[in-house]
Parts: sequence; structure tokens; C-alpha cells
Amino acid sequence: MSPIGVDEWVARSGERREHASGVRSHLERLGARVGWWPRLAIVAVIGVVYGLLGLNLNFQTVGFTSLLYAILALGLNIPVGWAGLLDLGYIAFFGFGAYGYAVLSSHAFGNLVELQGGVHLTIIAIIPIVMVLAGLAGVVIGLIALRLHGDYLAIVTLFVGQAFVEVVNNVHPTFFGGNNGLFGLDPWHGLGGSIGSVTGYYFAALAVLLLLMAALHMLERSRTGRAWRALRDDPLAAEVMTVPVSLLKVMAFSFGAVIAALAGILFAGWQSSVFPTNFQSSVLILIYACLVLGGVGGIAGAVLGGILVTVVEALLSSPTDSSYLFYGLVLVTILWRVRPWPKMLAMLASIIGFGLAARAIAGAISHAAIDGPPGSVGWIGSVMRHFVIVPSGSITFGNIAYAVLVVALILIVRLRGWRQFALIVPTVYLAACCWESRLIVDTGITAQIVLGAILVVTMAVRPQGLLGTFRLETV
Repeated sequence: MSPIGVDEWVARSGERREHASGVRSHLERLGARVGWWPRLAIVAVIGVVYGLLGLNLNFQTVGFTSLLYAILALGLNIPVGWAGLLDLGYIAFFGFGAYGYAVLSSHAFGNLVELQGGVHLTIIAIIPIVMVLAGLAGVVIGLIALRLHGDYLAIVTLFVGQAFVEVVNNVHPTFFGGNNGLFGLDPWHGLGGSIGSVTGYYFAALAVLLLLMAALHMLERSRTGRAWRALRDDPLAAEVMTVPVSLLKVMAFSFGAVIAALAGILFAGWQSSVFPTNFQSSVLILIYACLVLGGVGGIAGAVLGGILVTVVEALLSSPTDSSYLFYGLVLVTILWRVRPWPKMLAMLASIIGFGLAARAIAGAISHAAIDGPPGSVGWIGSVMRHFVIVPSGSITFGNIAYAVLVVALILIVRLRGWRQFALIVPTVYLAACCWESRLIVDTGITAQIVLGAILVVTMAVRPQGLLGTFRLETV
């Protein structure tokens, strides 16, 4: 019998995790035995090996961008994951760091004060200057937002992000560059050397990420980290227990701003230019996607989310790779979720049979219904040419198929038993037709749709994220 006031299911959560089966449970137990610092060392080794492989420019760029978004997700995790503050103005600090580096490493400051040639400081000087100024800006925003909660805080911080874009776009075009941005920036230089390649910036980002992970791990385990979590879970109770709630809120905004600015310095140095469009709301959505996918509140989850979102977005930019990703996700989902094995095999056979029959019927009615080429290339395109329905005017057909697909997915979630099984078969085939006729044609829209679908599925299966954990409390 459990003690009075203690829920038995909650109290035995550790025992259930210890005896749980499956690959994820084994990995969790292995990770617990290895320890946090050895795991960080393993991450460092993997990162260094990736950088030393001598991959082509595309792989190097994806590697750098993955680390950049991992750093941004770590910074956002402080106000959102630890302190529980919905900060929608975070992107402004990312832009603040990028424009701060641009001003101090180009002709921009010279345009303002009539200084011939501008200012060209070393990276050793730029990093502390920009980070301190960003921290002060975070303090100002934190002080403004002290009395705001929930939706009101989100609205005010969203205004901050939008205001930043308007300022660099319209205020003093000779200083900020306006729509044309600032370009021709100095590469990172200092201590007698400089960085002139994507690989160099990759290793710089890797070093920054590892140092941040180590510092944030110690911060998370400190009194400040515990106080932030208390603020997130119950602000009123934390205030009653003499936790300095106001100070913690300001600190969360300031610390997040400093990390975002550091990411902005990396971004501006790598790109050698900055533009207002680099800091729009779509980038903020991607950063939140990284955090939500990996697991809000965790360091490892933020890093994993940054890497996954970047890799998925890169894959979706290529017709060949995006097809591998799309059909791979569909197949893995069926193999993972449909049990027992005979039922899964029956579903795969039903999908193939349904597709062949549907294409034959459509071709018998009108040859124009199957006259269009599929969007996929390579062997996938060759297979799909004899499987999916793609009419010659495929865009309109694809739009209609997408609308029907959304309705079908909603029905699948609500149905159970044989009705759900029966609806999954035509829905998967419809998804293939929609992909080949419309989604793969516009990779920009497709990337947003697929990322959104991955997030929805992840939240449905694991609301806490891939590496997040449910917060279970005992009394």
C-alpha cells in the first residue's frame, strides 16, 4: 500500500522505466550508465570526425547550419523550457548579434560617423561587445515584460521581433543597409589568423556548441536552474517560497539573448552579409520546431532538434532526397505502428493492390488521367510512373488531392478498428499521388508541410518530444 498522499502509479515510475523493454529503453539505461560528461565527449568526437571527413560544400553547409540551429534552440530553451516564458521576440536577438557583427566588421559604422573605411574589429573584440549589448537589451525586454503572462507576453515579445525587422529595414538605410542589407563583411579574424571556409566556421560553431552545452549543464544543476524550473512549474508557489521571480524572468530573457546574439555573430561571419529577410518569423518558427521536436527543457533535446530540423529541410530541397525521405517516413510509420506483423503485411499488400487497381481504372476511363510524369526522379520515379495517378494538368489535381488528404487524415485519427485500417489504405495511396503531382514540385512549401506533419505526429506519439520526459511529481 502506498503512503498517504502518494500516487502509486507516479511513485513506481522509476521502476517501470527500469523494467521497460524496447530499443529506446535500452538506450536510456545505457545513457544513464555512461554519464553526462562522457556523452558530451562522444558528441565532440562525432562532430570533429564529421568535420574532418572532407565532405563537399553542401554537406559542410548542412553541418554548420545544424550546429547554428542547435545553438539557437539552446538559447531559446532558457526562457521557454526552463523559465516557462513564451518568448516570441527571440529572433530579434539573433538579428541583433548578426547586425552587431556586421556593423563592427564593415563600412557601416563609417557611414554613420563619417569614418573613412569603417570599423574592422577582430572577433576577439566583437564577441564580448555584442554579447554584453545583447544581454542589456534582454534585460530591457525582461523588465518590460515583468507584469505580463501567457498570451500578453507572447504578443509583446512578438512585437519586439517584428520591430527589429522594421528598424533594420527602414531606419537609417546608409547604416543598416535597408532592403539591400550589409555585405562584404570581414571574415572572423584575430590572434594572427582568420576563417575563410565553411569548414572553419563549422569547427567554430562546434566549439561554441560544446562550450554552451557544458556551461548550460552546470547552470541547469545550479540553484538558478532549479529556481527557473520552480518558476516554470508554479510561479505563485515559487514567489511564496521567496524565489526572486522578477529577477529570474529578467535573467532568462538576458541569458537567452546573449546566446542568440552569439549565434548571430556566427551566422553573419559565415554568410559575409546580413539582410532583414534573414530574421523573419519563419526562422523563429523553425527554431521553435527544433525545441519542440527534440524536447522542451532538455539540452540534448534542443541539440537533437536543431540537427534533425536542418537535415530534414536540406533533404526536402532535393527532389531525389525528398522522395527518399517521404516514402521512407511512410514505410517506417507503417512498420512501427501497425501490429501484429500479419496485419502490417496485409496493409502493405492492400496498398500496392489498391494503387495498381486505381491506376488501371483511371487509365481505362481517360488516358489523360495518367499521362503526367511523376515528380520523383531516379528509380523511385520509374516505379511511381506505373503506380500513381498523375494527370497532365497535375497542379490542380494535386491541390484537390491535398485537400482530400487532410480530411482523410482527420478521419483516420477519429476512427478505430477495421474502419481505420480500411481508410489507411486509400489514404496512403492518395498521399503518394499528392506528393508526385504537387508537393514535390514546390520544395519550399513542401518543406513546411512535411516539417509540420513530423511535428504533429511527434506530438501525438510523444508530446514531450523525442528526448523529453514527462514531469512526474510525488507529494
